[in-house]
Amino acid sequence: MNQTTFPKKYNPKDTEEKINQFWEKNKIYKFDKKNTKKKIYSIDTPPPTVSGKMHLGHLFSYSQMDFIARYKRMSGFNVFYPFGTDDNGLATIILIEKTNKIRAKDTDRDKFTKLCLKTLEKIRPQYIRSWKKIGLSADFNLFYTTINKHCREISQKSFIDLYKQGRIYRKKTPIMICPKCKTAIAQVELEDVEKKTYLNYIKVPIIKTNKYLVFATTRPELLPACVGMSVHLDDERYKKFIGKKVKMPITNAEIEITEDENIDIKYGTGIAYFCTYGGVEDIDWITRNQEIKPINIIDINGIYNEKAGKYAGMTSLQARAKIINDLKKIGCLIKQEEIKHTVNTHERCGTDIEFVATEQFFIKYLDLKNKFLKAGAKLKWHPEFMKNRLDNWIKGLKWDWCISRQKNFGVPIPVWYCKKCGNIILADEKQLPVDPLKDKPISEKCTKCGCNEFVPEKDVLDTWATSSLTPQIAASLIPERFNEIYPFDLRPQSHDIITFWLFNTLVKSQLHNNINPWKCVMISGWALDPKGEKMSKSKGNVIEPQLMIEKYSADALRYWAAKSKLGDDLAFKEEYLKNGMKLCIKLWNASKFVISNLEKYNLNEIKHSNPEILDIWIIEKTNITIKTATNYLDKYEYSQAKKQIEFLFFNVFCDNYLEFIKYRIYRDEMTNSKKSALITLNFVLFDILKMFAPFIPYITEEIYQLYFRQTNAKKSIHLCDWPKIKHYKNKNEFLETGDLFCNIIAQIRQYKNKNNLSLKTKIKNIKISLETQQEKQLIEKIIADIKGVGVVENISFDVKKNEK
Repeated sequence: MNQTTFPKKYNPKDTEEKINQFWEKNKIYKFDKKNTKKKIYSIDTPPPTVSGKMHLGHLFSYSQMDFIARYKRMSGFNVFYPFGTDDNGLATIILIEKTNKIRAKDTDRDKFTKLCLKTLEKIRPQYIRSWKKIGLSADFNLFYTTINKHCREISQKSFIDLYKQGRIYRKKTPIMICPKCKTAIAQVELEDVEKKTYLNYIKVPIIKTNKYLVFATTRPELLPACVGMSVHLDDERYKKFIGKKVKMPITNAEIEITEDENIDIKYGTGIAYFCTYGGVEDIDWITRNQEIKPINIIDINGIYNEKAGKYAGMTSLQARAKIINDLKKIGCLIKQEEIKHTVNTHERCGTDIEFVATEQFFIKYLDLKNKFLKAGAKLKWHPEFMKNRLDNWIKGLKWDWCISRQKNFGVPIPVWYCKKCGNIILADEKQLPVDPLKDKPISEKCTKCGCNEFVPEKDVLDTWATSSLTPQIAASLIPERFNEIYPFDLRPQSHDIITFWLFNTLVKSQLHNNINPWKCVMISGWALDPKGEKMSKSKGNVIEPQLMIEKYSADALRYWAAKSKLGDDLAFKEEYLKNGMKLCIKLWNASKFVISNLEKYNLNEIKHSNPEILDIWIIEKTNITIKTATNYLDKYEYSQAKKQIEFLFFNVFCDNYLEFIKYRIYRDEMTNSKKSALITLNFVLFDILKMFAPFIPYITEEIYQLYFRQTNAKKSIHLCDWPKIKHYKNKNEFLETGDLFCNIIAQIRQYKNKNNLSLKTKIKNIKISLETQQEKQLIEKIIADIKGVGVVENISFDVKKNEK
């Protein structure tokens, strides 16, 4: 055996960079597309947004999925673990606007798209590098971006397929828009936020009487769009006014009071006023009263139009302030009451949403709620309770999925319109990907009226309309193995995007293929700040993972990520990273001690016929840990697996076994006892390293390369087989004997410490008290070890006399 240059101290900074280069150069994590013998284990890796920086939450959840990927690879699977970036969304637009000090809306789409792509190409390599530095074992050659040609083609094919199925339709209807981002958004992009506001009590005269009514609203700015007013039929206060009309202040519009059983008589004054559109209640009311013509005063950019009269050109907030002031002047504002209420905001920027009637494309799926619930129930959820989030979301769906967006960057909707009759002309799949602003349809004439002039669709697809196709996008990178990869074995993701990414992907797979896109889902929690709060830039509590890697190591951060039970949120504490480094240092020092004793010999030439009892004991302890850790990892309970492996290493291997065999391996003579100890040390340390490898991949790789690689064909520890159980007969007897031995040695050490004796001090006589003759028989087999480890000259026994 060659002598190992084992550095005295472990240097994670230099080691991790060196190991990363080794993995990359040797393509350790490359998916073997030609290997048809190994079963494929496929992972639908979440594509992070390239326009942002990696944050601690990324490291937290991606490390957890990586534990499973590494374990599956060592368990003999051909792991399909691609990596992509999500870069066709609003985050990219905001980045480009900020860095180039331009507005997307004011820039030609082609010019803005080229600028986006150029910027993304520039920043992407460094961004991907940060993911490699956390030890992610993805195959980075299986790479895609959600805006590249491959993804645009698949996304546009999806649109065409669903349109032909009759699932996509175009309609002018009230949809949610973000006034700040100036685009339509879907229900899934909402975030409910509790805010302070005022309930404004407004006086309106009843026409042809000298009486007036008072209604309350939080949206007085929508008075120019008021189209109705209703009371509950059972409300005795207002029964007599049903059918009468009131004159609205500001606009002088005459509005008839109608009855509606949906009115909450306890809210405000019990009178509801309806506008087009203030919220879901207004939309529902208009749906029930279709004879009413809407008054649309807000455009797609959130600006009041000419129908708003003198308030045209204002935003909602500006109009609110002006209208409240005008109501005060004419004596129609009775009072303002401060309240807290829940407001729908755009989750991306926090802006209050508006409802605007515009032409948009939708995926029809409200009629398929039961189908999606059944599909979700067929998935294996880890943890199981996360399924409730999907169920609740599906049951609470109110609208079809709006998939068109008014943005200057994204996947173009592959549609033109006949200039004469407005007929929709779909792109031919042969010409995909296509941009209708630059390209023309293959069809030269409208199939409906024969016109040969076409108007291009300017909108792009919702980013989730593409991201929801990641299983098909990733699997088609290896088309010849597509049917073995898809459906995927695993979808790992965090709990906050169950309603976004998970649900939309489930929808697309069911609509296109009538199957689930994966077999299992693995849902991670959030990484929180030290106070247990969600990290955000606005709070100033964001922790950069790269800084922590520099200070500690990637292995230490992964150790922290493994502390959390799957699905649970975990507060970040540097104490956990320090514990991770303690583990690495202990593993390094223990390995250095073992290897410094092993490398003196050629273990292949050492033969021993009878393994020693304590050697079998440590092997059986290792067997138990292998079995337990394997069971936990098969259930995606990585934190429990790590705990078991740590206990074996610290409490059993280091604290006991290494101390037990020192007197045997320090002997000059190559006895059977020494041979057994050396072979067992080699055997057990290697198994411990392999079990730790998914969690702390860098240090385990370094130790493997320094010593174990010399006698193993595999280039990397991460390509080695997961440890297997080694069977011995009468294992319970060996375990009981070893445990008795540990107890006896512990008492001897306790005695020496109590009497201020060195552990090396020889004790002339000891008496061991035992419960049974059977225990005595077991102990007698390890008398030599008790004397050697405990440094004892003579041993006698005291067995209870009533033993039969």
